[in-house]
Amino acid sequence: MAELTYRTAGESHGQALITLVEGLPAGLNVDADLINGELRRRQGGYGRGDRMRMEQDTVTILGGVRRGVTIGSPVVMQLTNADFRIDQAPEISRPRPGHADLAGSLKWLTTDCRNTLERASARETAARVGAGALTKCLLREFDVLCVGFVTRIGPVEATVPEDADLAKLKAARDANEVYTPDPAAVDPMIAAIKQAQKDKDTLGGIVEVRVTGLPPGLGSCASWQQKLDGRIMQAVGSIQAFKGVEIGLGFGATSRPGSQVHDAIHFDHAQRDTTNFGFVRKTNRAGGLEGGMTNGQPLIVRAAMKPISTLLQGMDSVNLKTLRPERSDYERSDTCAVPAASVVAENVVAFEVARAWLDKFAGDTLREVRAAYEFYAEAVRGLPDSTA
Repeated sequence: MAELTYRTAGESHGQALITLVEGLPAGLNVDADLINGELRRRQGGYGRGDRMRMEQDTVTILGGVRRGVTIGSPVVMQLTNADFRIDQAPEISRPRPGHADLAGSLKWLTTDCRNTLERASARETAARVGAGALTKCLLREFDVLCVGFVTRIGPVEATVPEDADLAKLKAARDANEVYTPDPAAVDPMIAAIKQAQKDKDTLGGIVEVRVTGLPPGLGSCASWQQKLDGRIMQAVGSIQAFKGVEIGLGFGATSRPGSQVHDAIHFDHAQRDTTNFGFVRKTNRAGGLEGGMTNGQPLIVRAAMKPISTLLQGMDSVNLKTLRPERSDYERSDTCAVPAASVVAENVVAFEVARAWLDKFAGDTLREVRAAYEFYAEAVRGLPDSTA
């Protein structure tokens, strides 16, 4: 069976975005409503601009699925852009600080930043959400739940208990426009975004993704390419405007002694039949990953998103055609896209978890994947009386 991978194609104002997913087993029910629901959430969130009110992202499956079920071939999905005007869009010659404009224009030897920004745009993340949402159809077959949410917007920080029930966090998140599970943080976050709009400025923040239902052993320490923490950090760090990723305590671990960083291991016979196989921790400072592998605890990933680079007030820049100082160009944008970014982070993490799942429990069909998981679970529960 081929490794689970995906690629995206398309530009911000091109005709469509395309996602090609390879490596899914045959026999998987594809829930288009689930995928479209994630796409709608990505379009939402307080602080979004006019573009998201224009687009109505709905996936069209072009291949790899028959009668709603995967058939083992690559799955191809399309998102049509309502704002299709790439050939008519004006040239941009005054690069925006913080964006890909300048570096891309120099890379591809042009004074028109349009060629770069069309692909560098966060519009591309809609295609990535489609890929991640598709793999959630696999994860839910094994009761794996992946939830992303906002913990900070600008100066406003939310309080989210580490031991909170994930289903309840999801419900609380979905009850507001800033996608945070903390009701007390909602109004202050909205107020901060409103102030940034008034100031013609933008705001960043922090998002968090938690995943439950993962058995120990996904990922590997055998080679650096297979370490799940590295794969997750690469996937999340590649999201537009993300500047930092941490797992568990992350950078917070640097200020503590080891006794306050590592999670003591205990065994509970009553939990032998759960996904942690009875190996329990009173803390989860590692964020569910040790040695590049899941350890049976919830996976916890956090990421920092910088404020969006397109400012209505503009910033000092240089006209690439004249090399004279000018204010940067303005391209229609958001004031704050942190809520939407939490959806993107959730789905790219879901994809990497699904990829690690199929690496461990490979099979050409869903039946084989399930059988491989059940064999592994039985073998682990047979320890120490049995050997591999």
